[in-house]
Amino acid sequence: MSKKRVRIREASGEIVEPARVTESREREQRRQRQATYSVDLLLSLLLFLTPLVHLLVCPYTKVEESFNLQAMHDILYHRTNLSAYDHLEFPGVVPRTFLGPLFISVLSSPIVGVCSLFGASKFAAQYIVRGMLAIMVMSSFNSFRGSVSKLFGRDVACYLVLLTLSQSHFMFYASRPLPNTFALAIALRAISAWMNRDHVAFILYSAFVIIVFRSELCILMGLLLLAELLSKRLDLVQVIFWGALGGVVSIVLTVMVDSLFWQRLLWPEGEVLWYNAILNKSSNWGTSPFLWYFYSAIPRALWASVALVPLGCTVDSRLPWFLLPPLGFVFIYSFLPHKELRFIIYVFPMLNVAAAAAIAYILRNFKKSVFIKLMALGVLGHFAVNVVATALMLGVSHHNYPGGDIMHKMHQSIPANLDIHVHIDVATAQTGVSRFTQVNPNWRYNKTEDLKEGGAEMMQYSHLCIGAPNEDSPELSWYRRTHRILAFAKGYAGMQKPTNLRMLLTSPPKLIVEPRIYLLERNGWRREDV
Repeated sequence: MSKKRVRIREASGEIVEPARVTESREREQRRQRQATYSVDLLLSLLLFLTPLVHLLVCPYTKVEESFNLQAMHDILYHRTNLSAYDHLEFPGVVPRTFLGPLFISVLSSPIVGVCSLFGASKFAAQYIVRGMLAIMVMSSFNSFRGSVSKLFGRDVACYLVLLTLSQSHFMFYASRPLPNTFALAIALRAISAWMNRDHVAFILYSAFVIIVFRSELCILMGLLLLAELLSKRLDLVQVIFWGALGGVVSIVLTVMVDSLFWQRLLWPEGEVLWYNAILNKSSNWGTSPFLWYFYSAIPRALWASVALVPLGCTVDSRLPWFLLPPLGFVFIYSFLPHKELRFIIYVFPMLNVAAAAAIAYILRNFKKSVFIKLMALGVLGHFAVNVVATALMLGVSHHNYPGGDIMHKMHQSIPANLDIHVHIDVATAQTGVSRFTQVNPNWRYNKTEDLKEGGAEMMQYSHLCIGAPNEDSPELSWYRRTHRILAFAKGYAGMQKPTNLRMLLTSPPKLIVEPRIYLLERNGWRREDV
């Protein structure tokens, strides 16, 4: 463009930039977009890898996870042979739906098949199904993160991810086959749809997760729905239509599928609701004070980030209203005496949004005052506290599955070509044993309960897995003359307390582990005769 033409356009009032300035600005914008994409990609990668780290450190499961884990094993390996399924022999206190295990098993089946062709054991399949579940949960969390970015800003969404990565419980539970974890993957989708004002998706997701997986989510989803109705963003007729449609489809689906697997007509979550809420029999498994979720569960889930939640509510006027439904859910759910942290896991991401907003505010205004700079240092220190607490918690969790460890030691110490018969007691079965850990097809594994200690039935087994605190315990006294200890597995027994201030400041916390499960071998057992 000639200088004369530029002067004419400037005289007419039109602002004209030299071509080199425009090109420089476009290059800067491209660099910013590339940097944004790189950060988002890195955060997404960390979101999917971190729960897999928790899975690798803690590959075993406990009794609360047994139904879904055994169901995935049976779907993968027994397929249509329902008579061989574990739940028919060990049904548990209440029936659970097969829809979650069926979905994960179908997704995992090709990978399990390929691994089997290369000689991988069944235990590798346990990693696969749990890893697939974690992927589903984190995919839903990514959707939630995108909704946060649209509503509160991209920086808040980034800090939300960093907060979640620094905390332990959400990442730990992401791969654990609990009913709450299956529900979490769908609940996050429903919450994301609510934030995006996608009311149809919100109602359908809510109906499905309430009817199929966790009925208590009617409280959380109901409060979110009430907020939309009171603000007149949602019409009651629309709620009735889509709610009825989602409810009918969900209940027909779960009744059809689960009646087939359980071999009787039933609605699993309906029976769970009756057992927990109407009969209140969940109290048989322990009770906690009314405010336990507020003073214990939430602080342990968020670690030091819990202190940032109130600050976030003061810097963004939308956040108190955003947190009202999840906090209302926790308050109402507190009336049920039996409490566990996993029961309210759905609210942790929402609480973290407020903490992330606080961090975003502090870092946006970093240069404004010395006080803000000190707060920024506090934010960095808070991340360090979270990471240390998470690492410590992961170490504790690693030693919480002696039953799984003793199964591993048994398969290592006894030749695989022998046809042994092993009895697994309750303590062993509840701390890591699953059908995935029963990797030797030549062996017979038995979990029959209530057998008489030292009785004739127990003497029929070549090997015994017995929970006991030490070699001189009463649990092992029955077998001192008839068996020898082949191996034992240790479990978490507490934490070494510092004896003075210097030890507190200079020595890292030390975990105490003690024998928990013993593997016994019968004396005079002739392996060739078993």
